[in-house]
Amino acid sequence: MMSSLSTISPLLLLLSLLWAVISVDASFQRLPLPIPMSGPQTFAFTSTGKGFYTGVSGGTILKYTPDKGFVSFAHITESSDSLLCYGLQEPISSEKCGRPAGIALNEKTGDLYVADALLGLHVVSPAGGLAVKIADSVDGKPFKSLNGLDVDPTTGIVYFTSLSSRFSAYQMHLLLYLKDATGKLYKYDPSTKAVTVLMEGLGGSAGCTVSSDGSFVLVSQFTKDNIKKYWIKGPKAGSSEDFSNSPSRLRPSSIRRIGSTGNFWIAAVQRLTNQTAVVKVNSNGEVIQRIYVPLLLNFLSDVNEFDSSLYFGTLTARNVGIFKL
Repeated sequence: MMSSLSTISPLLLLLSLLWAVISVDASFQRLPLPIPMSGPQTFAFTSTGKGFYTGVSGGTILKYTPDKGFVSFAHITESSDSLLCYGLQEPISSEKCGRPAGIALNEKTGDLYVADALLGLHVVSPAGGLAVKIADSVDGKPFKSLNGLDVDPTTGIVYFTSLSSRFSAYQMHLLLYLKDATGKLYKYDPSTKAVTVLMEGLGGSAGCTVSSDGSFVLVSQFTKDNIKKYWIKGPKAGSSEDFSNSPSRLRPSSIRRIGSTGNFWIAAVQRLTNQTAVVKVNSNGEVIQRIYVPLLLNFLSDVNEFDSSLYFGTLTARNVGIFKL
């Protein structure tokens, strides 16, 4: 009996992985962005469950609802809503108009926090409009390349990352070639208006997410094939440790919590094949599910689960990818 089970199990595993690949290709839905916008890099979902926000090239933040589709909700600079910003190529457009890289909602206040790649940390009121800059430096050192951002659902404190303190997001080839490890994890406390550095020496810290109970924050390290856990509460508060080393031989990019389940989705690139994949892990960093993503999402920047669907963010696409689980 054990012999037959050992033979069947690998086959079932192989079939399940093949199903995951085929299902994404066959069941993929795309929501086209308004012309000429592109690059829905990341998402924040409304507390009512009736839509989401996404930041795109040109410094605009769009809001999507099923009844109205995509509408312009906010912009990083006064120039962001102009045709000039959509006509300029990145990184020129990002320097002038902004480039929202990480966004997250404070569900209690309705404020939308934005980590702009080159222009710093911002906040947008529930009414939308022009974003208010919170900070573009800390301790006299300008932010070089902000990327991941999340809001602690229990306290409203904002955590965000920089990919590097030497290179911008548009110098990724240098960051990877030199295995840069100058990324940082920051904390912004809205009650004190203070920004502090929590972790340094991170390698391509592209994403961060806070656990549903607010006890820790996870930071993905793209150049170190690693995810770090920074303890916010408890006896280990203020310390960090490895959460997962190269889950399934993947180079992790973004990481997002899945509601209050205690699980997380990771967007990543498989090191051996350079194939894009998303992986679900539990609170111990153990892989629960893996889905290989079609080639049309080679520049995958985010994966976020909402209402039993996965939403895929990319750096260059002109649509939002959605996969029904």
